[in-house]
Amino acid sequence: METVSVGIFQGALLIVALIGVLLPLLALISVLRGRFNGNEKLLWALVVIFAPFLGSILYFAIGRSKRLS
Repeated sequence: METVSVGIFQGALLIVALIGVLLPLLALISVLRGRFNGNEKLLWALVVIFAPFLGSILYFAIGRSKRLS
């Protein structure tokens, strides 16, 4: 029974780690491919790089709607 709980924990940890890597990567790609006014692209890129998880969530919640294209 102990082996099953360890396997579930490792699976959950793997999913969290993948989200922690993929979410900022997808946000950064979206920032770099989009067009923004002035220095907004640089600002969003720095937010995503220096605060990967929170910055990605903020970008997808707020920044994506501010893109020009």
